[in-house]
Amino acid sequence: MKEYQTITEVSGPLVFAEVDEPIGYDEIVEIETPSGETKRGQVLESEEGLVAIQVFEGTTGIDRNASVRFLGETLKMPVTEDLLGRVLDGSGNPIDGGPEIVPDERRDIVGAAINPYSREYPEDFIQTGVSAIDGMNTLVRGQKLPIFSGSGLPHNDLALQIARQATVPEEAGEGDDDESEFAVIFGAMGITQEEANEFMDDFERTGALERSVVFMNLADDPAVERTVTPRLALTTAEYLAFDKGYHVLVVLTDMTNYCEALREIGAAREEVPGRRGYPGYMYTDLAQLYERAGRLKDREGSVTQIPILTMPGDDDTHPIPDLTGYITEGQIMMDRPLHSQGIQPPVNVLPSLSRLMDDGIGEGLTRADHADVSDQMYAAYAEGEDLRDLVNIVGREALSERDNKYLDFADAFETQFVEQGFDTDRTIDETIELGWDLLSTLPKTELNRVDEDLIEEHYREDPTAADDEAEEVSAD
Repeated sequence: MKEYQTITEVSGPLVFAEVDEPIGYDEIVEIETPSGETKRGQVLESEEGLVAIQVFEGTTGIDRNASVRFLGETLKMPVTEDLLGRVLDGSGNPIDGGPEIVPDERRDIVGAAINPYSREYPEDFIQTGVSAIDGMNTLVRGQKLPIFSGSGLPHNDLALQIARQATVPEEAGEGDDDESEFAVIFGAMGITQEEANEFMDDFERTGALERSVVFMNLADDPAVERTVTPRLALTTAEYLAFDKGYHVLVVLTDMTNYCEALREIGAAREEVPGRRGYPGYMYTDLAQLYERAGRLKDREGSVTQIPILTMPGDDDTHPIPDLTGYITEGQIMMDRPLHSQGIQPPVNVLPSLSRLMDDGIGEGLTRADHADVSDQMYAAYAEGEDLRDLVNIVGREALSERDNKYLDFADAFETQFVEQGFDTDRTIDETIELGWDLLSTLPKTELNRVDEDLIEEHYREDPTAADDEAEEVSAD
């Protein structure tokens, strides 16, 4: 262990110190202040005679008289299956009042890159219980599917709903999976204490905490800690998935706060900024996190990611959503107009996309009619949206009966299919049946994206009459 008392400068979250021998990149550092307080940090930059250290707990109280000790190892996460049900802070320390963690091993938080040859192609369906996702933008195991939201939109409610309801149906895993093998890693970065209390109340109320590991970095915690939190969460996820066989869903919120921390550190290092002041290496940094999702050949487990980010000014061309979209396999778009109408969750399916959806649905995976129903509903809703613009100009009375049916379909799609609240858990069968109810409001001749055999099997000639008959049978 090497110890120095050679601090030359303290700049924001960074401490600069002179050294007389080489120091390893990412090496862990302990800084002891004159008052006796010990703070942890990590070597961010190392050159001959000088190192830059990012301090996890903030630089308050550190001056030139502080002692710097280099521990000769990188930051590691203590991993064990007993982490399930625990709540940790952004540095991986327990904050739930439980016992100290006794790890099976300690793993480097940077992780190891997955060899492309060893990757298993993602194609197994994950049921989130949210129709707008399951029916229209299906999530599959090993995928990274972010949620693009905006300030004030209920993305946290949607994240909690997914974390609470997500399961791997037996038919998707060929009968070898059950709910007990599904785990959730929840990494919160830069959230308020009020949001943290809401998260914990929901986890405890619903019992979801028993199969979850929660990492909490609050808004008043040091920004540097936010760069560590997602790596601790993903290291834990990889251990549970590839060593213990769990199917792990990693929810990271809010990636915007993570990127703001990168910008703050870059400014303290006086780096040449990139777009809108963010570091030029932000794409690479985000890729290091997102690409840790996936499946491995000959391993039962999987790591699936749902990163959440709030787009500044609802701008989807902002560097954070722009770069995230390049790396990930689609996006779920939250919509402010839908939110103002009271639609919960306010997911706009038209700009949303799941690039792996076609591989995760179909006969033997979800339902044989899933793809056809999804394609037809998407086309019908898109036409209804276009007609809404026309109605604003010529009025609804000027439209044909066909056009009015599409307008009615668009309204019903939002109020019946997308709208379900944050406490309703729909199976994939319920979602598809609801889709058939909506498609049956259109003439058969308009269903040009659905196989004729499926139309004959599922089309309701008069959906309202069928509902009334079902109610009469139920009453009898």
